[in-house]
Amino acid sequence: MTSNEQRAQLQRQIWQIANDVRGAVDGWDFKQYVLGALFYRFISENFALHIEGGDANTHYTSFNDKKILDETKEEAIKTKGYFIYPSQLFINVVACANTNPNLNTDLANIFSAIESSAHGYPSENAIKGLFADFDTTSNRLGNTVADKNTRLNAVLKGVAGINFGSFENNQIDLFGDAYEFLISNYAANAGKSGGEFFTPQSVSKLIAKIATHGQTKVNKIYDPAAGSGSLLLQVKKQFDSHIIQDGFFGQEINHTTYNLARMNMFLHNINYDKFNIRLGNTLLKPEFIHEKPFDAIVSNPPYSVSWIGKDDPTLINDERFAPSGVLAPKSKADFAFVLHCLNYLSSKGRAAIVCFPGIFYRGGAEQKIRKYLIDNNYIETIISLAPNLFFGTSIAVNILVLSKHKANTQTQFIDASRLFKKETNNNILTPEHIENIITIFDKKEDITHIAKSVDMDMIINNEYNLSVSSYIEAKDTREVIDINKLNAELKTTVTKIDKLRADIDDIVAQIETHQ
Repeated sequence: MTSNEQRAQLQRQIWQIANDVRGAVDGWDFKQYVLGALFYRFISENFALHIEGGDANTHYTSFNDKKILDETKEEAIKTKGYFIYPSQLFINVVACANTNPNLNTDLANIFSAIESSAHGYPSENAIKGLFADFDTTSNRLGNTVADKNTRLNAVLKGVAGINFGSFENNQIDLFGDAYEFLISNYAANAGKSGGEFFTPQSVSKLIAKIATHGQTKVNKIYDPAAGSGSLLLQVKKQFDSHIIQDGFFGQEINHTTYNLARMNMFLHNINYDKFNIRLGNTLLKPEFIHEKPFDAIVSNPPYSVSWIGKDDPTLINDERFAPSGVLAPKSKADFAFVLHCLNYLSSKGRAAIVCFPGIFYRGGAEQKIRKYLIDNNYIETIISLAPNLFFGTSIAVNILVLSKHKANTQTQFIDASRLFKKETNNNILTPEHIENIITIFDKKEDITHIAKSVDMDMIINNEYNLSVSSYIEAKDTREVIDINKLNAELKTTVTKIDKLRADIDDIVAQIETHQ
């Protein structure tokens, strides 16, 4: 089965589950149950495989809970980060789900037990609260226990029906594709800002390729607004055959999305000791101060979000913001995230950041921050993308590429706004589009209407305006009109009209003569 066929099948199955619980669970809440069930199934299968150790004659699903040795449990928690008893495995719960009158409370107890198994171990922070949004006792599932169980059974059975072989060997990113499908179908209808939580896979791939371009290994990978972890995971895919020395780091302010990011790490076989995702406000309470610098930084921070800014007088002395001499505006924190990334970036690394276009041409504090970035030669490239690539917004965003190891003082501008493929709800970047952009980024050659490397003096003379359209003339796609040919056609048309009028006058005269 091809990846497109698997993706289509996954979408059909999710939609069928949605139909089974329709009318009870809001679409946005429903998303948490489907993703939570996917995660529950994955860690169950993954854990059983670990215990079985590749022995085809060993079936952990049939083990007796009471005969599990303490040493076995200890070893498993130290290795996998958690423990699941045979009776708690997804497959065993699903087998009797439709006849279990206590399904909702049993699930709640199982999830609590899995999280509690890591208590006191190094994996505790990676496991704690993972199932918080899979609330099996919520009235959102129904007013009675029977209603709750009916809908939980529908979700579990639906996820159990996904048959793509092992999670890690299937042709698609099950979690990412499921999340993307759910967001595209529910975010707009529910009035939720789903786009800020998830970067579409095609854009993630481009950002990951830019941030890691030319590097054979990186020390650590970081995303200060990690969302569901999709950007970090795309970097992993770029380095499957290379070396990521010290793992994946991210901070996320939204609790639900923070849980999804940690789930996503496990779902992509990144063990608890290879990732560190923390909950909190990156701008006001930044984590990983002692872990920086990072060789690769990727981020899609929220666009034009408000922050305390100059109302907190201590922030201007923060080492992240002090060098620019000014704070990002209170109503637009975009450049606060940019300066944060710059501060966390290593001398050999790159940061690729999705940005709202307005920050590149507005005046005031944002202009002063652009001046700081240009005067210190930190901006390598600015790429203008096509509109409607993201869920929840049709804005044509830009990618800002920061570097501390530029070979010259030029800044590259790329207009990639015409590179996209139209799909049902959104535009996408195809692999060919991505490779085209990467090639242009790498070569730094001027291409009419597409790319231009601009000297620092030109940018200074242009008052630090960094809008791509200020340096790349858009291609005139209007139809070229041959004036001489048009005049000749008009002359012929006028002659025909004059003759037609004369013929009509003759006919009218003849009619009047015969009256």
